[in-house]
Amino acid sequence: MDSIFLFYILLLLVAFLYASVGHGGASGYLALMALFSVAPEVMKPTALLLNLFVSLTAFLQFYRGKHFVWKVFFPLALASVPMAFIGGLIIIDATIYKKILGLLLVFSVIRLLMPAKNTSSELKPAHFSGALIMGGGIGLLSGMIGIGGGIILSPLLIFFNWTDQKQTAAISALFIFVNSAAGLLGQLTNGIQFSTDMYWYVVIAFAGGLGGAYFGSMKFRQLVMKKILALVLVVAAYKLLFTGA
Repeated sequence: MDSIFLFYILLLLVAFLYASVGHGGASGYLALMALFSVAPEVMKPTALLLNLFVSLTAFLQFYRGKHFVWKVFFPLALASVPMAFIGGLIIIDATIYKKILGLLLVFSVIRLLMPAKNTSSELKPAHFSGALIMGGGIGLLSGMIGIGGGIILSPLLIFFNWTDQKQTAAISALFIFVNSAAGLLGQLTNGIQFSTDMYWYVVIAFAGGLGGAYFGSMKFRQLVMKKILALVLVVAAYKLLFTGA
């Protein structure tokens, strides 16, 4: 199978699955680009651009399902947006970048396979100052690495019992969108350029995100697809952490 064709198929799968749980998919896109040996200076802006389309699609679907909680989202975004912009200005050594990304992919695998646990009856009020600190830290890392931060935010929301699964997906989707926009803006100030293949990337990721967001906002079981994607992320993480590729 032609490598670019395989890349497109995997890109569609990644966008579909991540959007189904309210994520933009940047960690998945970065994993794919790592597997196909794309340069880090291309990986970051590419992942953030794809994030914009997929995360917005996911947010609109979950918002229509009345799962969005503004009072939890606001303090997170208030701190994360300016920090994501600052993170986008920071240029990281390629070797260090790949190691950090590899660790984040391991975290992503854990998140994907994490079982759902809480319901709305168990929820606790979000702590405003805690949300500010959380949002700022995730925002900075998001801009530096080229992710939207949802893969880090969502397990924390679940852990602190601030939101249920659907609310987490809705909040994470918009959180990813605003962070991706801020991080991309920061990177654009460094004079980055996009490749001509980006048009196809956007079309394919948008199609996958549209389908994933629709089914994810309904009752959709994606355990098998999660395991497939987790395997892809593990392979990419291994390549980044141990092969120097």
